Amino acid sequence: MQPDTITPIAQRVTMRVLLVEDHQDIAASIYDFLEEQGYEMDAASDGITGLHLAVSNSYDVIILDLGLPGIDGVDLCRRLRDDARNPTPVLMLTARDSLHNKLEGFAAGADDYLVKPFALQELAARVKVLSERATRLFTKQLKVSDLTLDLDAHEVTRDGHHIDLNPMAFKLLTYFMQHPHRLIKREELEHAVWQDDPPDSDALRTHLSNLRNAVDKPFSQSLIHTVRGFGYRFTDQHADS
Repeated sequence: MQPDTITPIAQRVTMRVLLVEDHQDIAASIYDFLEEQGYEMDAASDGITGLHLAVSNSYDVIILDLGLPGIDGVDLCRRLRDDARNPTPVLMLTARDSLHNKLEGFAAGADDYLVKPFALQELAARVKVLSERATRLFTKQLKVSDLTLDLDAHEVTRDGHHIDLNPMAFKLLTYFMQHPHRLIKREELEHAVWQDDPPDSDALRTHLSNLRNAVDKPFSQSLIHTVRGFGYRFTDQHADS
């Protein structure tokens, strides 16, 4: 049981989560906390069992430790994406806080990254965001504030005005709108657009400037915010910029 000081998330949801974590104390804490919030939980303590459960069942989110016996988290995630073609959102847990490890996890197909130690409230919030994001990924029309992007028609409108975007700007905007309101680091954005072959350091800045000129400059409210020293946030809410 968790201490009384832990505040449950505001709204309980019915969601199925797979937890793959070999550290018994950490696994028990996560399992108990999410179960108390109304989540249906499955758990595995090694990569082989975790992969079997992931491909044999349907989950809303998979919480995956990086260092696992049998198959490590990166290999498990890669097999899940490449071999099983499984799109379930993956939140990767690790004690390693280096940029290399994070990029390795994202390259394997992880959707989010949480470094140990972490607050259980933050974990629960990220799980909720990932489940909602998965729903948006299968939505053909994305909407943030008065900006709408139609994935099928490749059309963008804001406040009723049609916006013409080149393919790179459209790709950047799609990623932003699929991940609204959260901090997106520069490296993550580059990987989403160019995978493992990013161009020189000025390319992203140029494409973002073009995108801002199209979707922000003609309107009274900016949606693309630079969070200095960290990355970017796409939101109609307050952002530190």
